[in-house]
Amino acid sequence: MKVVTGLGVAAPNGLGVPEYWRAAQHGISGIRRITSFDPTPYPVALAGQVPGFDAAAQLPSRLLPQTDRMTQLSLVAAQEALADAALDPATLPRYSVGVVTASSAGGFEFGQRELQALWGQGSRHVSAYQSFAWFYAVNTGQISIRHGLRGPSGVLVSEQAGGLDAIGQACRQLRGDVQAMVTGGVDGALCPWGWTAQLSGGLLSTCDDPARAFLPFSASASGQVIGEGGAILVLEDAASAAARGVEPYGAVTGYAATFDGRRSGGNATGTGLRRAIEQALTSARLTPADIGLVLADGAGVADLDRAEAAAICAVFGPSQVPVSVPKTMTGRLLAGGAALDVATALLALRDRVIPPSINVDECAEGLGIDLVTGASQPLRKSSVLVLARGRGGFNAAVVVSRATEN
Repeated sequence: MKVVTGLGVAAPNGLGVPEYWRAAQHGISGIRRITSFDPTPYPVALAGQVPGFDAAAQLPSRLLPQTDRMTQLSLVAAQEALADAALDPATLPRYSVGVVTASSAGGFEFGQRELQALWGQGSRHVSAYQSFAWFYAVNTGQISIRHGLRGPSGVLVSEQAGGLDAIGQACRQLRGDVQAMVTGGVDGALCPWGWTAQLSGGLLSTCDDPARAFLPFSASASGQVIGEGGAILVLEDAASAAARGVEPYGAVTGYAATFDGRRSGGNATGTGLRRAIEQALTSARLTPADIGLVLADGAGVADLDRAEAAAICAVFGPSQVPVSVPKTMTGRLLAGGAALDVATALLALRDRVIPPSINVDECAEGLGIDLVTGASQPLRKSSVLVLARGRGGFNAAVVVSRATEN
């Protein structure tokens, strides 16, 4: 059994696990007007931005000139996760700990700054660190270097689904001499270059009210709000965790991924997502009746919401399982969003509570899902299903369960 022994979180409504989890349980949002650049010239001005983050106070000074903000956030989250797991890689065999993370675009903000230097001042003013700071695998690389993690490593690039895909890949690597994996995703590109790329997709909400801009499964849904952040997890074999005397948050008991492809309508049909749900449940050796909560992808786009609701109802039946979208408090965090949902699921299992989907008054007519709105509710079963979809047809599902009943 693969168990999670450490969590690290960087979220728009809380930096660090305790702050984030308090906010999630009490419905506190981190969506606000962008402050990292002036959004006035753009049709969208809202995002989920991690508050109070001072990289210089939390990271060695040598790392600051060579890292993008999203890499700095991932390093801080990884540090929190390893400390939470009480895992010191230096005490373990040389190749026994690896890293697999998810990314959607790499260091966009770093890249924009260096392009401005190139065109404004000339090539001599471009940082040598640009050669890797923009790269999709940079978070994996920097986490590995900082903590001396020489085991199997990689990066998954499947947008919002990437956080689940990274966890699935990390689970596969936990075999033989590999005792632990650092995994998940922290992402973000809140800069004009990254913002322009997001606007081109045509899915962002142009509403300027933080309480009304992102309303998944609502009749008033007008599009998405994106943000920065995510979560890093420490995964171990249950026997390894037990030998170290560490109490896990829970176990990753099932994972599946499917691909719709653009010719079949991308994610708009829900058929691929349904297959991912069914396969993840089979992988976990569970039935739909064993699931106490579905943390939905929650696109906030009417046809995508309908497709996801149809997939959930096809597997569980209409209104048969509580559904929540905690990312209504953070926005969609690109490759970091699903990893944060997994962290949320594990905390929900620990404390037996379902965080709410905020700002959504009621579901759109005919969706048939039991959406948890308003306030937190009790979680009455021992397994949670997490769903994610990435642009272009990627679907993923992960089941997490209590490692032991207590």
